Amino acid sequence: MPKFVYRFAEGNKDQKDLLGGKGANLAEMSNLGLPVPPGFTITTDACRAYLKEGKVPEETTVQVTKALREVEETVGRELGAAEDPLLVSVRSGAKFSMPGMMETVLNVGLNDKSVEGLAKIAGNDRFAWDSYRRLIQMFGKTVQDIDGDLFSDALDNMKKNRGAKADTDLNASDLKELTAQFKEIVKEQTGKPFPQDPRTQMDMAIEAVFRSWNSERARIYRRRERIPHDLGTAVNIVTMVFGNMGADSGTGVCFTRDPSSGRPGVYGDILMNAQGEDVVAGIRNTETLKDLEGHDKKSYDELLGIMRKLETHYEDMCDIEFTIERGKLWMLQVRVGKRTPAAAFRIATQLVDEGLITTDEALLRVTGEQLQNLMFPMFDMSGKPEVFTKGMAASPGAAVGKIVFDNDAAEASANAGVPCILVRRETNPDDLRGMVAAAGVLTSRGGKTSHAAVVARGMGKTCVVGAETIVVDQAAKTATVGDTVLHEGDEISIDGGTGEVFLGAVPVQDSPVTTYLSHGLQAGLDASDSEDEKDLIRAVDRLMTHADEVRRLVVRTNADTPADTQRALDFGAEGIGLCRTEHMFLGDRRPLVEKLILSPEGSDERQRALDALEPLQKGDFKEMLKIMDGKHMTVRLIDPPLHEFLPDLTTLEIKNAVAKAQGESLSEEDQHMLEAVRRMHEENPMLGLRGVRLGIYLPGLFKMQMKALVSAACELKKDGLDPHPEIMVPLIGSIRELQLVRDEAEEIIAQVQKEYGVTFNVPVGCMIELPRAAMTAETIAKEAEFFSFGTNDLTQTTWGFSRDDVEGVFFPQYVEAGIFGVSPFESIDTHGVGRVVAEGVKRGRSTKPNLPMGICGEHGGDPTSIHFFHKVGLDYVSCSPFRVPVARLEAGRAAAEHLKWDESATQGVE
Repeated sequence: MPKFVYRFAEGNKDQKDLLGGKGANLAEMSNLGLPVPPGFTITTDACRAYLKEGKVPEETTVQVTKALREVEETVGRELGAAEDPLLVSVRSGAKFSMPGMMETVLNVGLNDKSVEGLAKIAGNDRFAWDSYRRLIQMFGKTVQDIDGDLFSDALDNMKKNRGAKADTDLNASDLKELTAQFKEIVKEQTGKPFPQDPRTQMDMAIEAVFRSWNSERARIYRRRERIPHDLGTAVNIVTMVFGNMGADSGTGVCFTRDPSSGRPGVYGDILMNAQGEDVVAGIRNTETLKDLEGHDKKSYDELLGIMRKLETHYEDMCDIEFTIERGKLWMLQVRVGKRTPAAAFRIATQLVDEGLITTDEALLRVTGEQLQNLMFPMFDMSGKPEVFTKGMAASPGAAVGKIVFDNDAAEASANAGVPCILVRRETNPDDLRGMVAAAGVLTSRGGKTSHAAVVARGMGKTCVVGAETIVVDQAAKTATVGDTVLHEGDEISIDGGTGEVFLGAVPVQDSPVTTYLSHGLQAGLDASDSEDEKDLIRAVDRLMTHADEVRRLVVRTNADTPADTQRALDFGAEGIGLCRTEHMFLGDRRPLVEKLILSPEGSDERQRALDALEPLQKGDFKEMLKIMDGKHMTVRLIDPPLHEFLPDLTTLEIKNAVAKAQGESLSEEDQHMLEAVRRMHEENPMLGLRGVRLGIYLPGLFKMQMKALVSAACELKKDGLDPHPEIMVPLIGSIRELQLVRDEAEEIIAQVQKEYGVTFNVPVGCMIELPRAAMTAETIAKEAEFFSFGTNDLTQTTWGFSRDDVEGVFFPQYVEAGIFGVSPFESIDTHGVGRVVAEGVKRGRSTKPNLPMGICGEHGGDPTSIHFFHKVGLDYVSCSPFRVPVARLEAGRAAAEHLKWDESATQGVE
């Protein structure tokens, strides 16, 4: 019989694949001797079996029975017994923290009989009926899929009728009446009474957790976070301990460091006389963790000791859930805490200074995505914008957008390309769609550990919570502070670093991190407005410096203009890995290219076009080579789909048809143009006359470009500079294609250098962007002095689709169906395209072991792809200027992990 159930004492923190993050960490705390309520974990294997078979495996039910009886023996109570009931919580727990998963169901085991027994044992009728109404509310919403607003509205009406401000103001009689109303809601919505059998409650809740793995919100979150869809979730059954048994009880969430800023200290939220979901749900505004000292100093001191022990054990900032039951502290969860990008960099360097981790390990605690978030603009406050209200700073950033109040409006706004701010009283897992679509999130309730805050931090989304002065009316779609009423569509700006909310759109400016990355440490410090910002700049500088020291991959940039070249150089680029010359032929130069393409071979008109283009090209190259003095500049010879430089055929045909209809004829020039465009028209330009094919088809085109490049470099060389031009031939499929261009290149290089009286090496290499080129790389390498993998086109030609034609058509369905985990143009498909790259590297180096190789597709700036390129042995990556710092950091992280290429790395789309 497969083992589907583990007691807490049987697991450890390294078994997250099997026990999920929650279960593995509960087991670890148990092994550390911390006060964890007895319980057990149902494995992810059981979930996968359920998803495959459509039912809970029989073995799971048997093993749950045995584990439950052990818990009953340990605590001396039986599940749902009438006299002294054992109650349990049922909690989901996947390998990765997933806000989209099913919410916890507390107090499982309560029924019409055991609630009386609980009241008697506790000596507290209010507590018992409060626990029972919570069970029905949570069970109805999360297990039976009943609209949660039905329960919330009933609770709000009860408070209104009793004149109560909070649910704690309701007495036992009120809660007993509310419980009856909740039971009636269940019966009306499901056609059946609320289940009274305790084991039935538990089994239904377990199955609901399994089922929630494929809920819409869970799939949305996994897609966004690139979490595989086949992991499954574990289920944790934990003995209930009660934070709502009176003034000496409570519940809370705490962090060993501030997850927003990274500062050491005492951080967290507590609610006395409450259960855990109250803190996370944000339905009551919390007290700070420091306030616990005044309520219960013994538990407070014990908790601080446990926090320190856990941070030392996990060697990282920890996120901890706890409950105090009548003065007894219980630990309910620990995990390495989600944090803001700024906190990630600060905490990583703090832990190095405290001797808990090495600098290499610190590098692995931050990501390129976090660095990119720190480069986003921040508000320019010089205009003194009008403050609408202020809440808690939950997740930093500057977000500007139109107000929306629900998921549908948020998604519609995002689809229309209009940034929006999702405004809610509080968020819950059902709001995940809207949070993903919105630029920022604003709530009137909740603290720094509320659902909105935790999820926003995990997503790197700007968030302000607990803005108590805002009255949010979801039905009327208004947000009111005093006499100011905002409606859906009104524009606001939220600052997740200060908690401030402003009316209208506040201008933005470069962040101090961007200033540091482009102008150096001192400039970044000078641009910082506070000591906190200065600490952040120093932390980023330490880790970026270390990344540059340890990385093996060189980081170049894709640049086509002097401005992009300078920007990339400022960001630390070590050369240009891709200069796309076709981008230089647009605008007022395009008519010259049209004439070049459409003129007969050998005609004076074609030569005049070439003569006009050459000095323009030379000027472009000279300016960029000058900026990149001493660094490599790889120039790709023109590679446009032909239609980009031809008049539109449809327009010409219409012009011809109109002329005929009017009894006229086209001018001789227009007629010649129409015939030429008809002749050269392509059904699939992406696979047509482009790249090396165009250079061979139009003699003189590549020659003009190569002469312009070498001449520019020669002039700079004579001026005392050190240019390093490289010629890259695009779309190679055959060694003979490369031979033809290289022979011409060598002749031009020798001729131009002789003319200028200088000599220097000008390597001639090629792009590997066709599968045939990769599969014959050992042959092509005989003629190539370097390879550059063009992974954009390599993805198109390997998959057999054109990016422009398909990305907006069926890609969303492919992601939803799990065919893609993420777009293969965003992150390289390691299982397919990646194998083609790996094969090209292996074959090319079998001919020339030291052949320089890089990648110049946009994948060169994607963190996951960079780690892959490190594994397969490339020498450099090239990416857009803004992503150069990200690539530098990720290249360092890849080196720090000491990763080696093996078959296990090929985890792709299948």
